[in-house]
Amino acid sequence: MPTQIESATADQLRQIIASQAKEGEDTKLTVMRGEGGAETITLSPALTESLMNLLRLVSGRQGFQMIPLSAELTTQQAADLLNVSRPYLIKLLEADDIPYATVGRHRRIKAEDLFAYKARRDAERDEALSELAKMDAELLLKGY
Repeated sequence: MPTQIESATADQLRQIIASQAKEGEDTKLTVMRGEGGAETITLSPALTESLMNLLRLVSGRQGFQMIPLSAELTTQQAADLLNVSRPYLIKLLEADDIPYATVGRHRRIKAEDLFAYKARRDAERDEALSELAKMDAELLLKGY
């Protein structure tokens, strides 16, 4: 977990980057080198967004974990990331909802495949929730 000093430093850096960032454009930052010279660093919009998300987590003193998309996860790691039980994850794997490979007797899930499943699942949930809200609004209009 980030310390209070790390949190404050991250918040300060986040504010500096936010003041320089423009939507959809590269962000240019000038930093002082140890020997006194200045150097300009250019951040792409995607890198700026990723860095801002990371700094938000640190400044909020929240724990986080970075997982490369190419990483192979155990079933327990994958279940933890989806916030489901390991037996439920096994059912998803056996139903071919998430691709996996078998290494010896153990199943391994590519982080990329797990995050793709999570994005699909979350989109389906959002759509279902929107539909329920719409139905609720229609029932209220009808006086139920």
